[in-house]
Amino acid sequence: MNLPPSNRRGSVLIIVLWIALGLVSMALYFANSMSLELRASDNRAAALAADQAIEGGARYVAYVLSMYATNGVMPDISQYQAEAVPVGDARFWIIGRDLSSPPMHPDLVTFGLVDEASKLNLNSASTNFLTYLPGMNPDLLTAIVDWRNPNASGGSKLYYAMVQPPYQCKGAPFETVDELRLVYGTSMDILAGDDVNRNGILDTNEKDEGGNGQVDPGLFEYVTVYSREPNFHSDGSMRTNVNTAVQLLPLLQSAFGPGRASQILLRLGYTTGPSRPGRPSVTTGTFRGLLAFYLRSGMTSAEFSQIYRNATISTSRYKTGRVNINTASATVLACLPGMDTGTAQTLVNYRAANPDNISSIAWIVDALGSTHTAIQALSAGDYITTQSYQFTADIAAVGPYGRGYRRVKFIFDITEGTPKILFRQDLSRLGWALGENVRQLVVAKNTP
Repeated sequence: MNLPPSNRRGSVLIIVLWIALGLVSMALYFANSMSLELRASDNRAAALAADQAIEGGARYVAYVLSMYATNGVMPDISQYQAEAVPVGDARFWIIGRDLSSPPMHPDLVTFGLVDEASKLNLNSASTNFLTYLPGMNPDLLTAIVDWRNPNASGGSKLYYAMVQPPYQCKGAPFETVDELRLVYGTSMDILAGDDVNRNGILDTNEKDEGGNGQVDPGLFEYVTVYSREPNFHSDGSMRTNVNTAVQLLPLLQSAFGPGRASQILLRLGYTTGPSRPGRPSVTTGTFRGLLAFYLRSGMTSAEFSQIYRNATISTSRYKTGRVNINTASATVLACLPGMDTGTAQTLVNYRAANPDNISSIAWIVDALGSTHTAIQALSAGDYITTQSYQFTADIAAVGPYGRGYRRVKFIFDITEGTPKILFRQDLSRLGWALGENVRQLVVAKNTP
C-alpha cells in the first residue's frame, strides 16, 4: 500500500530521531567511559606517586639515622620532619607513638620513628618478663617458648599437627613479630587489641573494648625480634670491659684523671699493684650488668655518663634484648625485674621532667634511689640500656589531590654504621592510619 507523501516524511523523521537518539546515547556512554577511565588513570598515577613517596621517605629516614642516630642515640623529633613531608606532588608521614602515660592526645596520631629497643625481645625475654604483657596467658606463654626453643616438648606441638593444613612447631628463633600469628593461643584480639590498623590511637571505626576512651594495643605493640646492641665502636674497636681492671683503668684515667680513677678502682675492689699478705691482687670483676658496676663504683650519675657509651661487661660483639628505658612505654617497663605499674609510671614521669639527665642508665637510680627493690633486681642482670640501633619507620603516603594512599613499615638497623633495611611490610591493607585530623586537612586542601 502506498503511503501519502506526508506519512512517508513522518516515518523518515521518526527513524532519523531514533538513529540520532542511539548515536547520542552511544556518545554519552563512551564519554562516561572515558571519564571513568580518566579518573582511574588519575588514581593510578596518584598511587604511583604515593609509592614513590614511600621510597623517598625510606631514603630520608636512612639519611636521618646516618646523621642523628650515631652512637646509639635515638634521633629527637626536632631534628627531622615526620609530617606531610613533600615528595613531588605527594606527601608522606612517619607514624610514631606517644611515650607519655597517659597519652597527651589519645585521639591524635603521633609522628616520628619508633625504637625497637623500647620493646621486649621475643627471642631473649624470659617468661618472667613476657607474662606481664597485656593479653598473655599461661598457654600462650608456653607456646611462645616452645616455638623459639629447638628442644621444646610442650603440648602446643599437638595443636600444630591437628590444624588444617597441619604444620610443625618451629623450634627456632622468631624471625618476625608476625610469626606470632602461627603460635598456638594467639588471635588478632590478643595481637592487635583495639588497634586494628596499628597506628597507636583509637579510631572511630575501632571498638573500645576497655571502655576507657583510649586505645588498648595488643602484643604487636610491645614485642620485637630486632633489638640488638653492639659492643664495639663505629671504627670496629671493642668497648672497654669493666670486668677487667687493665682495660678499665685507662678509660677512667682519660675521663677523670689518675687520682679519681684510683679511687673508683679501689671502690670496685680492684687493685693494680702487686699482691701482699691480706691484700691479694684483684684484676677482674664479676659484674653481670653495667647497673651493678655503677652502683658499686661510687661514681655520680654525671661521671658515669662520661664513660657509659664506652663501657661493656661482655666480650661478645653483640648483646640482644636489652630494653631502652628512655623510650620504653610504662607497660614494657612494668615487665622488667622488680618493677610494677606504679614504679614504671614514676620512671616515665621522671624522664619526661628531666630530658637532659637520661644519657645513661644511672638516671633510674636518681629517680628511684639505690635501695629500691627494682634497682636491686635490675642490677642482678643485664636488662636495660639507653642506646638504640634498630628503628621502625612506619611510612604512610598520599599522592596528588589526596588520592593513592599507601603505607609501608620498615625496620632499619645501624649497628654496622650505615643504615640498612632489615624488614619491609606493606600495611596498606589495614586502611587509613593517619587519623581524622589529617584526613580533614587532606580533603580541605584538595577541595575546589
